[in-house]
Amino acid sequence: MRCLYPLWAAALLCACSPNESAITPANPNKASPVRVSQAQAGSTLVEFDEARFRSDIQALSSDAFEGRAPTTRGEQLTLDYLSKAFADMGLQGAYRGSFLQPVPMVSYTASEQQTIRIADLPLQYRKDIVLSSRHDNGGIDIAHAPLVFVGYGVNAPEYQWNDYQGLDMKGKIAVILVNDPGFARPDSGKFNGKAMTYYGRWSYKFEEASRQGALGALIIHDTAPASYPWSVVENSWTGPQQDLVLSKAERDSRVQVEGWLTLDAANRIFDKAGLSLPSLMAHAADGPIHQGLQQTANMTFANQAQYATSYNLVATLPGNSQADEQILFTAHWDHLGKDETKEGDKIYNGALDNASGTAGILEIARQFAQRAKQGQGLQRSLTFIATTGEEQGLLGSRYYAANPIYPLAKTVAVLNLDSTNVYGRTRDFTIVGKGKSELEDYLVEAAKGQNRIALGEKNPASGGFFRSDHFSFAKFGVPAVFAGGGSEPLDPATASYKTQMEAKMKGCYHNACDEYREDWDLSGALQDMQVYYQAVAKLADSDQWPGYYPDTEFYSLRPASKQAAH
Repeated sequence: MRCLYPLWAAALLCACSPNESAITPANPNKASPVRVSQAQAGSTLVEFDEARFRSDIQALSSDAFEGRAPTTRGEQLTLDYLSKAFADMGLQGAYRGSFLQPVPMVSYTASEQQTIRIADLPLQYRKDIVLSSRHDNGGIDIAHAPLVFVGYGVNAPEYQWNDYQGLDMKGKIAVILVNDPGFARPDSGKFNGKAMTYYGRWSYKFEEASRQGALGALIIHDTAPASYPWSVVENSWTGPQQDLVLSKAERDSRVQVEGWLTLDAANRIFDKAGLSLPSLMAHAADGPIHQGLQQTANMTFANQAQYATSYNLVATLPGNSQADEQILFTAHWDHLGKDETKEGDKIYNGALDNASGTAGILEIARQFAQRAKQGQGLQRSLTFIATTGEEQGLLGSRYYAANPIYPLAKTVAVLNLDSTNVYGRTRDFTIVGKGKSELEDYLVEAAKGQNRIALGEKNPASGGFFRSDHFSFAKFGVPAVFAGGGSEPLDPATASYKTQMEAKMKGCYHNACDEYREDWDLSGALQDMQVYYQAVAKLADSDQWPGYYPDTEFYSLRPASKQAAH
């Protein structure tokens, strides 16, 4: 998803000094030994070290790490910190003896000086539109390209839906609605109702426009179906845009230009075309649609490509009798870096997103490592992957899934931590996209041991299942979960705190105010980490291979033993 908690130890004080390279992770040996007790049949409880957890969050999200953008100085500081932490635990580097798996990346930077006229209307970069190009061609110079409205830009045979049916998109710009038809017509039976399918993701829309041979693609931003405001688009889609290095054939098949329009700008364009965007949006929700606007686009801007290598950090705790079978924990270490064009605070510290998740897998790893040292090691191996480039399109996890260090056929499951709970303990436990795989059963049972009920997310329209690193593995059939937090605070005091903290943090997603807050209540995050710990402790000492349920996208890749989703 695109400075978290406080223990002001001496190592952290270094974060404020010129010698940032001296920042080191908390020493796992300073904490009291992990205490493992049998709480109920098949479950184990540990006592996580909250101070150490806070220390890691605060360090990783400090200004010293410069927003942790891939291929920057901030990346090197982050990798050094994490490598030392995992080495101190005694975990093994998984990539040829090293903790670092190279991920070849390219960074495309579109000029801030852009000349844009659409339907003969001058549009202002950032205010009305953002544009980028994933091509190493020096720049974009598009003149008089016809605009075609293609509804939701979906080609889904299983839903008998094709917005591109009969269209020749060569040389044309596709104008596309965000999300999918189910959002607008939740009771129609189309797609998955309010729960977004992959067809609603921006990444799919650009991919499909490319497959259709379009010259470019523009998504119309609308806050409700997008689930985030225009500021998130502006902050995420301006400045360097990183991607995996693709073959020439793959790169040549992509649209030349991709971008986003504000809803206001889109309405002005459709008005100029003599069309009603609200009316066309209604028709687009009822069935496949395409409509030429009889207007053209002119776009000119310079574009640079720079190649560099970023890294996933991959650390393994070997198992015993089933050591060749892997259970993976993932959390992305990266965030958005710095924006030198901004006034005031230029650093996107990414404390909640995702220093908190990275600190979470560190603390979980420490507990399992300590358990192994005490002679209570697991039968299956555990591997912890701190991924790069998640904010730019799940790049590190996509690369690992396509180039796995351990075979995916021997990968039992993936558990992902992204933006942990800072709002206190809850009575429920959220499983994003609940009902996809048998892996969820282990979380449901562990949450039940805390007297919590496992539920799906409150806003499935946001497409959360497709927005973080676990999805890269799900596409290959590996059962993967993204879970944590809940919507029902444990008690009135926690509810009051949550209301106040949500007000403080409003608008901080992908903004400079996502910084560590000393007054965060991390008890909910520790509660969730306990669920993950117990679920994995049980699965890792079994011979079970969870699979996907029949009504999910991934059933054919690894079928569930049961025949009905929960």
